[in-house]
Amino acid sequence: MPGNNTDSIPLWPLLLYAGLVSILLVVILTLSYILGQHHRDRATGKPYEGGIEQTGSARIRFSAQFYLVAMLFVVFDVEAVFIMLWALGFYELGWRGYIGVAVFIGQLTVVLVYEWGIGALNIGANAKKILKVHMMKQLQNK
Repeated sequence: MPGNNTDSIPLWPLLLYAGLVSILLVVILTLSYILGQHHRDRATGKPYEGGIEQTGSARIRFSAQFYLVAMLFVVFDVEAVFIMLWALGFYELGWRGYIGVAVFIGQLTVVLVYEWGIGALNIGANAKKILKVHMMKQLQNK
């Protein structure tokens, strides 16, 4: 097939690079093992963070609501990247780009209002329930 030069691209530079990286990896890990400290103190295996001693298990159950809010954060964070990329090409895109991003932001706003309305963003205690219980206790005390 005329114009197809993919057969003439040498493969040896890629193999040489992969071989050098592999050798360097083995050398670094071996030196780290040989020269590193080997001690078995009592506190060596204990997790330590910020000067706080470990209490209880690290296996804490989180509400599914927490993961929903985390996913929504990631989704809106990715959308922010798209908007920043649009801002970089603002002058080249002109009015068509501006209208496109305005529609995009409008859709994001509608989705955010919807999620807020159905309570998808509430991960804490329900403030209305707490207020209702508090008011009932006050009425019972009178």
